Amino acid sequence: MRAVRELRRRFPNTPIIADLKTMDGGYLEAEMMAQAGATLVVVMAVSHPATIQAVVAAERQYGIGVMGDVLAATDRVQAAKDLERAGVDVVIAHLGFDERHALGGSPLDFLSDIVQAVDVPVQAVGGLTLNDFRLPKMGAPLVVVGAPLAIDNHTFAPATEAGAIRRILAEVVRAVKGD
Repeated sequence: MRAVRELRRRFPNTPIIADLKTMDGGYLEAEMMAQAGATLVVVMAVSHPATIQAVVAAERQYGIGVMGDVLAATDRVQAAKDLERAGVDVVIAHLGFDERHALGGSPLDFLSDIVQAVDVPVQAVGGLTLNDFRLPKMGAPLVVVGAPLAIDNHTFAPATEAGAIRRILAEVVRAVKGD
């Protein structure tokens, strides 16, 4: 909560996503993050439906947004539909680090199926490379810049030195805009 409060203090007009991957205590977690200044919280599709409903209830109470993450769902497309029906604002098409390395694949493998299945915005996350940031053209208008900046694809260690971040961000912006 202190980190969210400090980010809100420093960046009063910037969206802040509290990616707690909520699976229990949904209302309480969403309430705490909303009161700290988060604009969006993340609930997991594999959590109990009551947890998802509790997060959505907090959304309505506090005026925050809810992102529903399909990470680890057996049927990601059905999970996305269920999340939308429950009232989330965004669906996250997510393939996790461990799953990617154990089984292979990419969120791009199921992204178009999710985009076609729901009417809310979709965000793809998980092992994407700079070459994958054509996501808006694939129907996923929200782009996460995480792995190329933060973690090496194999060691879960820093991917780049601080000086390369500006170059990578410029490349991402060009890729997203299609330049």
